[in-house]
Amino acid sequence: MKTKQNFLLRWLHSPIFDFLCVFLIVAVIAGCKSQTGTVMKKGDPGLSGSHKAGQEVYKPMVEEAVARLLAQDMAYSAGSLAMPGTGPMKKVCFVGVENKSAEEMGDYREQMYEMIDRAVTSHGQYVMVGHRFVNPALHQAGVRVDDLFMPEPRRRFRAVMEQQNMPFDYLLFAKLTSGTTVDNKDSQRDYMLTLELINIETGAQCKEGCDLSKAYNRSLAAKVKNR
Repeated sequence: MKTKQNFLLRWLHSPIFDFLCVFLIVAVIAGCKSQTGTVMKKGDPGLSGSHKAGQEVYKPMVEEAVARLLAQDMAYSAGSLAMPGTGPMKKVCFVGVENKSAEEMGDYREQMYEMIDRAVTSHGQYVMVGHRFVNPALHQAGVRVDDLFMPEPRRRFRAVMEQQNMPFDYLLFAKLTSGTTVDNKDSQRDYMLTLELINIETGAQCKEGCDLSKAYNRSLAAKVKNR
């Protein structure tokens, strides 16, 4: 028994044991720092961003804001159009997403454009004109996006788009804003997506939006409360 104990003590104090311990610690630390990926199945819950908004904020806001906007436009034009799905398709020129929130959108700016494009197109009564033509046409017409709210710049831009065989009936604007409330270490950010649809023939405007609030927690009490 004493021989086994002596062997164990010599082993615990040997350089080999020290090397194995160091190797194990390094392996664990490296494993913690490494990144893995998982392909998510349709219907799986998405991640909720810990520091800024992402899919969990933008997707529901886009879906609700687009639904409200198009419902309002259809109600305004109900007297002059056939039933939805039977009349002429309304051509919409979407000039992009203006970010006035406290956060950089990064790659989500283009992602939001695509989400709005898909939501409008899936309605069945609207079709988007080619987005790749918009910025070159604005440049050629010498017009900024904000200028399109004025009749004359709007006519110049429309003329350039028509020269490219991209006529349209409506201009669509999207703006993202935010407001932040801070409570010591914790905060709440209220996001709002506003959509404006302008009929270029009549000048009539439809404006709708959707808002969503998200808590960002650093204190333990808030983390437990908002789990």
